[in-house]
Amino acid sequence: MLILDVDGVLTDGRLFYGSGGIEMKAFNAHDGYGLKKIQLEGISIAIVSGRTSDIVEKRAKELNIRFLFQNVAQKNEVLEELRQESGIEPRHMAHVGDDLPDLALFQSVGLGIAVADARVEVRKSADFVTKAKGGEGAVREVCELILASRLEGNE
Repeated sequence: MLILDVDGVLTDGRLFYGSGGIEMKAFNAHDGYGLKKIQLEGISIAIVSGRTSDIVEKRAKELNIRFLFQNVAQKNEVLEELRQESGIEPRHMAHVGDDLPDLALFQSVGLGIAVADARVEVRKSADFVTKAKGGEGAVREVCELILASRLEGNE
């Protein structure tokens, strides 16, 4: 299972607000394609975000992401629910993050991945750091690495 943060990972971290409470985020289409490809290979995707956004819910539906957790203060607290619902043990999960709330998940999953522009503390704690920045293809890079490692027999 691949667990993803939203702001700073699936997006570049910027939040756009318009009058009337309109919120906008920009998602990278290349990341979306990568997520669809690994799902076809049987890899589950989860989104765990500290914020709540209708836009994230819409994006998760577009990508057929079954596991969506929003407004999560302590991200590692969703691991037991993910394990029960998916049957996947945390040691077989990877998490992509960019900021301090992601560190708890890094310590609880098998692989912690930081995007290139993550906070320095997050990059230092990660098992792997992407070359691409959040919202600029980092998730696609992770998806391609996962697929390449499966081809090499290193599941």
